[in-house]
Amino acid sequence: MIKRLSAACAVLALLTSLPAAAHEFWMMAKPFSPGVGASTSITLHVGEYFHGDLLPIASRQTAALLLYSKGNPRDLQRQLPTDTALPDLQMTFPNSGTYMLAYDSNPSQIALAPDKFHAYLHDEGLDHIIRQREDAGNATAPGRERYRRNVKTLLRVGGKSDGSYAALTGQRLEIVPTSDPLAKSAGDNLSFTLFFDSKPLPNALVKAWHKREGQTIMIRARTGADGKVSFGLPYAGPWMISVVHMVPAVDAPEVDWDSFWGNLTFELAGRKSGR
Repeated sequence: MIKRLSAACAVLALLTSLPAAAHEFWMMAKPFSPGVGASTSITLHVGEYFHGDLLPIASRQTAALLLYSKGNPRDLQRQLPTDTALPDLQMTFPNSGTYMLAYDSNPSQIALAPDKFHAYLHDEGLDHIIRQREDAGNATAPGRERYRRNVKTLLRVGGKSDGSYAALTGQRLEIVPTSDPLAKSAGDNLSFTLFFDSKPLPNALVKAWHKREGQTIMIRARTGADGKVSFGLPYAGPWMISVVHMVPAVDAPEVDWDSFWGNLTFELAGRKSGR
């Protein structure tokens, strides 16, 4: 499935030095809709407002890398070299249909000044964490955080899609479409269910991102009690759905909080004729 694994002269320390605060982490495919047997480049990115830097794909920072299609998931992590990093994964797909890549990072740690920590919490809709810090008398203490990334991307191969978009990966924080986004088009309403530890996640702030004519469009909505959220996505092209969830750290005296960064990318088709 992986056509080639070319080495990159990347510094692996880059992956552990980038802060979590205000930085999205996502996976992209180019193209999102390849033909059967054609090559697709899979890349990782970190940045803000759906603009960011290309990150090398490194085995030591990867907790899991799985490919889902019809049948059982395929473990791609074992194909990553252990002594270097890759600029991308060049992949080919032997059959038409939906393919989903799921990537989980190993945990990294960061400490932020209290004002920066609270600003980041507010931006991600985590004001209840600010209140917990205030109630505990820790509002002026640095925010000591351990963070993990749980990201996915969807591909439509050979012009066809199937139910693989809804496969449950078991990621700690997971964004699952309730209907096939690859069969939708610009202007349609898309719904997603958010899960944390395999349970629906209520009242989470979810963001939908799209780049258009040099600007970034961002739409916000919160999940209901059932963990579901809906967006009307007005434009064709790549979209990114993101969410952050935070819980008190357990058995980790060097940090106070565990955060999980969920992300899903896909390409939305253009409007159907007559609409």
